[in-house]
Amino acid sequence: MSHGGTSVLEQQPLEPNVPVAEPPPDGGYGWVIVGSCFTVNCFSWGVTAAFGVYLSEYVSSGVFPAARPLEYGLIGGLNFCCAMLLAPAATSLTRKFGVHAVMLAGSLLQGSGYVAASFASAPWHLYLSQGALVGAGIGLLVVPSTAVLSQWFAAKRSVANGVASAGSGVGGAAFAWGTAALIRSCGLAWSLRITGLVTMAANGAATLLARDRNRHINPTQLGFDVGLLRRREVVLLLLWAFVSMFGYIVLLFSLSDYALQVGLSSSQATDVVGLLNIGTAVGRPVIGIVSDRWSRTVTACALTFLCGVICFALWIPANSFGLTAAFAVLCGAILGIFWMTIGPLCVEVAGLRNLQSLLSLSWAAVVVPTALAEVIGLRLREIPAPRPYLYAQIFAGLAYMIASIFMFALWRVIQRRETPAWL
Repeated sequence: MSHGGTSVLEQQPLEPNVPVAEPPPDGGYGWVIVGSCFTVNCFSWGVTAAFGVYLSEYVSSGVFPAARPLEYGLIGGLNFCCAMLLAPAATSLTRKFGVHAVMLAGSLLQGSGYVAASFASAPWHLYLSQGALVGAGIGLLVVPSTAVLSQWFAAKRSVANGVASAGSGVGGAAFAWGTAALIRSCGLAWSLRITGLVTMAANGAATLLARDRNRHINPTQLGFDVGLLRRREVVLLLLWAFVSMFGYIVLLFSLSDYALQVGLSSSQATDVVGLLNIGTAVGRPVIGIVSDRWSRTVTACALTFLCGVICFALWIPANSFGLTAAFAVLCGAILGIFWMTIGPLCVEVAGLRNLQSLLSLSWAAVVVPTALAEVIGLRLREIPAPRPYLYAQIFAGLAYMIASIFMFALWRVIQRRETPAWL
């Protein structure tokens, strides 16, 4: 096992007589791809990260009087769940029709979902539009773009992924404050319509810049590669993804309403969501640099555990704007460690040729937690406790801590393997 950013696990091709993949250029047009993926993350996951603003509006305004807060938790969860559920199909469609066709379809679906949500007259309309339709669009955008990005980099792979994934933080901050302003000035319905049109245009432009290196790599691009599940390191990676996502979703979507529950104003709650995303935008590129220079698995393990620690150390006692804001910035930098490291980690575990196939399995592994985590969090909120969200906070912290155990086990497995020079 070599040390440093290029330390990864060498895997032999699953098929015989497959030509050796050409090493990534580690730059050049790859930086254009970084910009494209940054934009996609900004206008897909970034908008979703600001769902807490919509959640607070739905709960506090009584737009659907008969609906309970628990019901709204399904909307944001469906964004992630449908995106990940569609991953195997998105991988197969990309192999058949190419990156541009699939991503353009995704931008159209996501934008249409927000526009359709503006006409909702019942909560279940939101499940189909702002939930499922938006999520399906995000899946068709993110699944192909994540794989394409890692094809262009080797030694700088984590830095590239860190910069690109920082787009979700920039978008989350912009849409957190922007959505709140739009709701105040234009109303809820027009806020949704404007969001849909803006995301459709931005993601469409980013898609036109995307370019894969499939002819150099000969990727397997299997929607559901059962053969990979026979590898111990693959199972450990998927377990880390599955468990950590429970903590991520609860923390991401609950923080805005938590701020209201401890007595902060609506504008302060919006500020907390914005600060969380600023932490994401600043922290992810830094983590990428550390990950490339040190160890990707060790970095993922340490930060997963740290996120659990600060849930107990900072989030539970936070009852003022200052402490809640400090927690939001610090946690924002590391809570989405899955999203910024999953591409490099998949290469580390299964090699560049199997990247898209393992990514597809990774997306599938987080379908259940992304769908149910916020529902669980809101249900735990309803249980009488000394402090608001106490049991949801404990649940999120434990999820991260348990997930770090699986990543530590993965690091031990990889330590015993040899690595190639550039994968």
